[in-house]
Amino acid sequence: MGTNGTTNGSIQGRLVGEIRRRIIAGDIPPNVNISESALAEEFGVSRTPVREAFKQLQTEGLVEIRPRVGTFVTTPSRREITELFEMKELLEGAAARLLAQRGRVAELDQLEANLREADAAVARDDRARYAELVEEFHNLLIVGADNTKLEAHYRTLMNQLAYARLVQTSLSRPGRALQSDREHHRVVELIVAKDGDSAERVMREHVRASRQALMIGLDSVEGQI
Repeated sequence: MGTNGTTNGSIQGRLVGEIRRRIIAGDIPPNVNISESALAEEFGVSRTPVREAFKQLQTEGLVEIRPRVGTFVTTPSRREITELFEMKELLEGAAARLLAQRGRVAELDQLEANLREADAAVARDDRARYAELVEEFHNLLIVGADNTKLEAHYRTLMNQLAYARLVQTSLSRPGRALQSDREHHRVVELIVAKDGDSAERVMREHVRASRQALMIGLDSVEGQI
């Protein structure tokens, strides 16, 4: 029985992980019914673990299960995006403060390497690469805070926000990539200086500026539809 439980658990985990990855990457678009039977066939399982995976992802805020209709990727409303960014601002501000208190740790070296790559990406106007580096920057900041509870809340938040897709919209604003890169440099300078108060304040200002750029970008996209 223990073996079956472990096997079922690993299948469940694999299903949740893969469906989550596809949603965050945008491989499963909103407003399209996610087929239970197709996933069951793809993974060689019955519908039951797929159904359980959907329940887990609904708890995380990634899908909406509509009884007798189907399961759909959730799209955050403008209000939800605002609320999620407010939480992002709080968590990343706290992370910057905590990292500043830790001194010269490995994540700080990685952040500085990230900035060097980001400078190069901005210089050649490679927005796709810069978007990847932005995600890496924020991830390093959270990991560098060395607080597992903060990181767990942050991961759930970022999944709900589908940040990988939204950051592209934010960076579509003329001059935003360069400004974002400068803001990242300022945050790291303050962390290196061990100025936790200022690092938190500047990090929060950066997240707020990103949100404003995103909202303007969303207005532009909606205006073209």
